[in-house]
Amino acid sequence: MLYVVLFFLIFSLYLYVVLGGADYGAGIVELFSSEENQKITKKTVYRVMGPVWEANHIWIIILIVILWIAFPVYYNIMVVHLHIPITIVLLGVTLRGVAFVFRHYDAVIDNTQKLYDSMFKISSLITPIFLGIVFGGLISGKIHITEDISTLSFYEAFILPWFNTFSIMVGLFFAALCAFLSSVLLIGESKEGKKNIYVRKAAIATIVVFVIGLITFSYGYLSGIVFVKDFLKSPYAMICVAVSALLLLPLWKKITQGDIIWSRFFAGLQVFLILLAALVSHFPDVIITQEGSISLVENIAPESVINVLGISLIIGGTVILPGLFHLLKSFKMIKILEQNNNPLI
Repeated sequence: MLYVVLFFLIFSLYLYVVLGGADYGAGIVELFSSEENQKITKKTVYRVMGPVWEANHIWIIILIVILWIAFPVYYNIMVVHLHIPITIVLLGVTLRGVAFVFRHYDAVIDNTQKLYDSMFKISSLITPIFLGIVFGGLISGKIHITEDISTLSFYEAFILPWFNTFSIMVGLFFAALCAFLSSVLLIGESKEGKKNIYVRKAAIATIVVFVIGLITFSYGYLSGIVFVKDFLKSPYAMICVAVSALLLLPLWKKITQGDIIWSRFFAGLQVFLILLAALVSHFPDVIITQEGSISLVENIAPESVINVLGISLIIGGTVILPGLFHLLKSFKMIKILEQNNNPLI
């Protein structure tokens, strides 16, 4: 059952990055748009994200529950040493949800709508940045594990693990990735004559993701980050990176053509390869501390707990996944099921 639990853990992570990432990216795209395009994007985002934005967060809930029950050591390290960025993420999700609802159902006449617009756009940027910072904190090697945490200063225990250059750069990379995913999604959801807006956004976001990723890895290598060095030594990770790089050409072509199905396929595949490269390079030692790496599969919950959790995930998956598929299909977000695919050219 451990493999079942690990599958759902990784699967939930992937779906949250893709679906939740596209959700956050919508606000980022709106933030970095002209005033005229912001109005267009706001209407498009509400129409597209309105029915599904709450459902996207189910995957991070599943992710946290699995860590809490099956991998208590990992969960403990996260909520202790990274509780500040995690709290900011929770506040960002809450403020973003409030702003998303109220800017459409309240303050539609007076100027308070501008407040909700700003809340939505800023929280859409801050939240994924701090999500990325949390992951960066786990692999930066800045966490100090000790039996008596009182021997550490507040800065050493709760600030340094995440407030460092490498972790912040990982956060910026994830935010750029979210903008890329959302731009690709919005190509197929915008009205005719407006698709070129998101084609340009997707092309720009592709460049930004590549540049920030290159800078992050260069800095990590020069700074002696263990995760980066192990990543570069892993042949499997390098294969994933090489395939991902080769796919940039067909991805760019499909984006510029406005091809809905293939651009989304390649975008999802890019995210899959990025996550796969990160996992295979250091799995199962996902957390890297000053004292060394910590294995995910060591110090796990008792076998009886793992078995019950695995069975629960299988049963829950048979209910949730068809329901999600039906939800996306009902609101025509799964374009591959449509007979006509009309590219821009």
